[in-house]
Amino acid sequence: MHLLKGVLACVALLLATVSVFSVLAWWAFRLNFTKGVARAKLKRRMDNILIWWTSSNRLMIKALGLTNAHVNWHNVAEVKPDQWYLVICNHQSWADILLLQTFLLDTIPPLKFFTKSQLIWIPFVGLAMYVLGFPYVKRVSRDQIRANPELRHVDRDNVFKACEGFNNHPTCVLNFVEGTRFTAEKHQRQNSEYNHLLRPKAGGIDYVLQGMEEQLHHVVDVTIVYPGGVPTFWDFLQGKCRDVHIDIRHLPLPELAGVTDPAHRKTSLAQWMRQIWLEKDQLIARTLNEDAIASR
Repeated sequence: MHLLKGVLACVALLLATVSVFSVLAWWAFRLNFTKGVARAKLKRRMDNILIWWTSSNRLMIKALGLTNAHVNWHNVAEVKPDQWYLVICNHQSWADILLLQTFLLDTIPPLKFFTKSQLIWIPFVGLAMYVLGFPYVKRVSRDQIRANPELRHVDRDNVFKACEGFNNHPTCVLNFVEGTRFTAEKHQRQNSEYNHLLRPKAGGIDYVLQGMEEQLHHVVDVTIVYPGGVPTFWDFLQGKCRDVHIDIRHLPLPELAGVTDPAHRKTSLAQWMRQIWLEKDQLIARTLNEDAIASR
């Protein structure tokens, strides 16, 4: 049964992705010949394709019964689908993306997330995300920066460019602020002060705050917990993730008004992130403990 679910889920994802790519290819061609206000309107309409893509994936998850999601959205009435939000979340599996898209859809605008530049080569998916304006980031080593100092600002410039398009219409930018998926090995190597999380990085958040400072309303903070163990993406598609807990709250933006000194700004953001991550770590521990007690 699990294998059949996995095959059906893969087929559904493939069909939806190819369909989206086919439509986007035509719209991307039109963008080359559209300027000004008409171009901005066309890019906004393209988000409807992203909504359809996400909706089809949500239907697949529900139809195949891939997981039992326990969603706790605090004060959901205070968020709106016609405003701009920065979404932050802990990251453990590629399944996180499907879950976030599924359970945030219709409540806030569709998600666009930071994407590693290598993913653009994934057939259909990579180019579709590129056309839809997902911000691409590159891994640049210190040695590469020393050899070519201009590389220091590549990610910042890519995010600023993406934010220019986001400012035209309500958008949610998702940032997995740990920078990579959590594993026990990475946790040990990093010597993280958190029990269930890697250390957060504030750089990407700072770029978004600068690029969208006039539009952003709040931060949507999501915590994903897999009580039965973190599933691989294939495990999730096979329906082997029995339960997932998703806690969602919205927070005020960090107080950075008038902070122009880069060092001061960096310190303030880091402190703000550490407090959020401390509370998130405690929430994960509490959720795991409550689930263990309920399972006895």
